[in-house]
Amino acid sequence: MDKQRKKDIQAEYKAKKESGGVYAIRNIVNGKILLLTTTNLQGSRNRFEFSQKTGSCENPKLTTDYRLMGSSAFKFEILETLEMGDEQNYESYVKDLKILQSLWLEKFDADKLY
Repeated sequence: MDKQRKKDIQAEYKAKKESGGVYAIRNIVNGKILLLTTTNLQGSRNRFEFSQKTGSCENPKLTTDYRLMGSSAFKFEILETLEMGDEQNYESYVKDLKILQSLWLEKFDADKLY
């Protein structure tokens, strides 16, 4: 790969905005849901898929059900995406994600949450 092509690829990567948001890991057997936020939805999806392939559990709150029901009992769902604003700093972006998560938490019965 020539130097210019390498520079172009690096510039594209740096210019790409990662998309964060609220996501759920849903237990399709018992209907329970774990609601989480992230600044990188694709990275979170990748970790979840890796944990399913390896049979490991990425979140301590799910460990018991993961052992009892297996990794195939869980599904990754993106509930809402939120991109960081051009003028927004990282801390305020994370704060906005937490607010978004709290709005989503209100939509579910507490007994259905991990």
